[in-house]
Amino acid sequence: EVYPTTVIYEKYHTNKPAMLTLGVVIVFAFTCLVFFVYDRFVQMRQEKVLDTAQRSNAIVASLFPAEVRKRLMYGKDRKDKSKSKKSSILMNTRPAEGPKFRLNNFLNESNVAGGEATSNATPATQADVDKRGMVDAPIADLFPNTTVLFADIAGFTAWASVREPTQVFTLLETVYSAFDSIAKRRRVFKVETIGDCYVAVTGLPEARDDHAVLMAKFARECLTKMSEVTGKLEVTLGPETGELAMRFGLHSGPVTAGVLRGEKSRFQLFGDTVNTAARMESNGIKNKIHCSTETAEELIRLGKEKWIEKREDMIEAKGKGKLQTYWILSREQSRKASGDSLHGGSSHGSISGASMGDEDLENVVHSPESLQIIQHIRRVEADAKNERLARWITDLLVVSLKEMMAARPESGPSAKDKEAVVALENTISSFSITPLDEIPAFVPLPKFEEDVVARSIDDIKLDPRVEEQVFKYVMAIGSLYRDNPFHNFEHCSHVAMSVRKLLSRIVSPENPIHDGKQIDLRLSVDDNTYGITSDKMAQFAVIFGALIHDVDHRGIPNFVLGKEDPNMATKYKGKAIAEQRSVDLAWSILMSHEYKQLRECIYTTREELHRFRQLVVNTVLATDIFDPDLGKNRKDRWNRAFGEDKASAEEAITLDDVSRKSTIVVEHLIQASDVAHTMQHWQVYVKWNERLFQEMYAAYKEGRTEKDPSEGWFKGELWFFDNYVLPLTKKLEQCQVFGVSSDEYYNYAKQNRHEWETRGHQMVEDFKKRFEQRQKKKEQELALFKYSE
Repeated sequence: EVYPTTVIYEKYHTNKPAMLTLGVVIVFAFTCLVFFVYDRFVQMRQEKVLDTAQRSNAIVASLFPAEVRKRLMYGKDRKDKSKSKKSSILMNTRPAEGPKFRLNNFLNESNVAGGEATSNATPATQADVDKRGMVDAPIADLFPNTTVLFADIAGFTAWASVREPTQVFTLLETVYSAFDSIAKRRRVFKVETIGDCYVAVTGLPEARDDHAVLMAKFARECLTKMSEVTGKLEVTLGPETGELAMRFGLHSGPVTAGVLRGEKSRFQLFGDTVNTAARMESNGIKNKIHCSTETAEELIRLGKEKWIEKREDMIEAKGKGKLQTYWILSREQSRKASGDSLHGGSSHGSISGASMGDEDLENVVHSPESLQIIQHIRRVEADAKNERLARWITDLLVVSLKEMMAARPESGPSAKDKEAVVALENTISSFSITPLDEIPAFVPLPKFEEDVVARSIDDIKLDPRVEEQVFKYVMAIGSLYRDNPFHNFEHCSHVAMSVRKLLSRIVSPENPIHDGKQIDLRLSVDDNTYGITSDKMAQFAVIFGALIHDVDHRGIPNFVLGKEDPNMATKYKGKAIAEQRSVDLAWSILMSHEYKQLRECIYTTREELHRFRQLVVNTVLATDIFDPDLGKNRKDRWNRAFGEDKASAEEAITLDDVSRKSTIVVEHLIQASDVAHTMQHWQVYVKWNERLFQEMYAAYKEGRTEKDPSEGWFKGELWFFDNYVLPLTKKLEQCQVFGVSSDEYYNYAKQNRHEWETRGHQMVEDFKKRFEQRQKKKEQELALFKYSE
C-alpha cells in the first residue's frame, strides 16, 4: 500500500531498521543483565566482608576489654591520619577503612599500629620513638585493685595421655566454653587459656570494689559446672573423665594490663599478683578454691567471712617462702558455717557428694546415721558412674556394630542361613569341650567380596531394640564384675578405651602408588594392616572381648582360684580358669532370648557365627599371659609370622600367612590394652599399680594366698617391665601397623620403669600404709553398724 508499484517495493523494501532495533534491544538487555549480575556479586562480596568483619569484631571483643579496643582503634585512626598527610595520592585512590575493617587488619595482619612497633627483634631506638610519636605508645595501664584467678584441671595430663587429640580438645572446648558463659554473665574478664589452665581477672577494665567477691562467686559456679560437664562427657569420652576436677587459685592486688603487640597480639597481665595467683593454684587441692591472705581480707572486708576457712598448714610458695592461705567454701559449706547443722532438714541435703570431697565425707562419719547417709551417697555415685561407663561402652559397640553391618551385602541373610545360625548356636551352647580347646592356630580372614560396596554407617538404621539390647547386655556384664580394687568394671572400661585407641592408630598409607599408578586404597591398606582395617568383625570382637575378659574375676591368680574351686579347675583343666569362665558366662548371657535381635546384627551366617566365636575366645584367652603352654604357643606363632621362622621374601605369601599375622596382631592389641597402664602416664600407672597391689594384699590378709606380695612387689614390677612390657612394645613396633603408638608406649614404659626403680621402695610402703588406713576405716564403720544394732 505504501509503494505505488511492485518494482519500487522490491527496490526499496528492507528489514534493516527492524534488525538494528532488535540488536539495540538485545545489547540493552545484555547490559542490564551484566549490571544486575555484577551488582549481585558486589552485594555478595559486601555481605561476606561484613560477615568477616563481624566475626573479627567478635574475636577482638573476646581478646580485649572495651577500653583497650577503643585505644587500639584511636591509635589506628591517628596513624591513618598521619599517613594521609604524607600520601594524598594513596588517600585519594584507597577507599575509607571502617572500624571493623581495621580490627580485621589488626588481628590478621601485621598492621601499622602493632606490627611496626614490634616487628623488629631489637629494641626501638629513641629516634624511632620520636619519629613515630605517641601514636605507637604501648597500650597498657596499672589497675590497683583486682583479683586474678588461675584454674587448672587436676589429673588432666594423665587423662589426656590415654586419649586421642580430638577427645582432648572436646573436653577443653566444652569445659571452657561453659566457663566463658559464666564469665560473660558475671562480667568476669577471661584473659586466656594456657594448655588446660584458665586465667581470668576482675577489677578491670572497669574498677570494682567487690572484685574479690565477684571472683569467688565465679570460681564457685565453675566448680559446680565442672562436675556437671565431666559427668555428662564421661558417656562420650570414656572412663575417668568424671573424676577430673578443677583446682582454683585466687590472689588480689595490683596488676599491669595491656596489649602485648606483635605477630599475635594478646591482652596480657603482668605483676606479682599474677605470679602469686599461679602459686595459689599450684599449691591447691582438686575440688577446692584456694586463696591468699589478701583475697581473704578483701572478702572479710565485704562481710563474707563465712565464705572462708583458714588452711591448717602453711604452704611453701616458690619465691615467696611460707604463706598462710585460706579455702573459699562452697555454698553448702558456707551455709553450714553460718549455722546449718549437718543433719538439718529431713533430706540431709547438706551432705552431698557433688559439693563435698571424699575427705569431707570421711570426716563426718561420727554416728550410725551419718554413716548410712554417706554409704547411700557412695552407692548412688557408684551406680551412676557404672551407668555412664556402660553407656560409653555401648556407644563403642554400637558404632563398631554399624561398621560391621555396613560392610555386608544389603540383601541380608536367607531363611536357610538363619536356620544354620540357630543350629550352630545350639551346638556351641551344648559343647562338652572348653573354650581353650577351641583356640585355633589362627582365625581365617573373611572372604573379600569385590562386588560388595561398603556403605557409610550413617546409612545404617539400627533398630532401637538393638541399641537397647546392647546397653542392657553391657549392664548385665557390668553387674557380674566383683567389687575388686583392680579387676573390676572400671578396669574393663580402661582396657576397652585402650583397644579403641590402638584400633584408631592402625597405620593406613596415603595415596598408595604401585608401578607408577595409584591403586585401590582399600586393597593397599589391607596389604599393610593384614586385613584388619576392613575386618570389622575382628574390630567388634576385640572391643567385645575387652568388655567380658574379667567377668566374675575373684581377685586372685588362676593357681589360687584352682585351689579354692577344685570343680572349676577340673572343668577347665587347670588352665586359664578365670578367662575361660569369663567366656562361658558372657556367652551364655548373649545366647538368651532377650538378645535375639542383637545376635542377628552381630552375625548373619553360620560362617560369621563360627568366626565371631573364634575371635572372642582367642581374644579373651590371650589375656592369660602367665600360662606357660599358652605362652609357648603364642611365641611359636609369632616366630612363624614375624620372627626367625617367617617366610623369606622369595616365598609366596599365602592367605593363611596373612590370617596368622592378623590373629597375632589382634592378640597383641588386647594384651597391650590389658596392661596399658604400664605404658601410659606415670600417674595412670601408679593408680592401677596400687589398685592391683591392694587386691593382692587383701587376698594375703584374708589368708587366700600364702606369700606377702609387698615383699617382692618392687622387684616384681621391674621384672614385669623387663620381661613382658618392654618386649611387648617392641613387638607392637615389629607388627608395623600401630604407627606412633608403638613408640609412645615404649617411651612411657621406659620412663615408668625408671621412675619405679627410683621411687618404688617408698611407694610400696605407702601402698601398705594406705591399705591399713582403709582397713581401719572399714573396721570403724562396721563397729558403728554393730553399735546401732
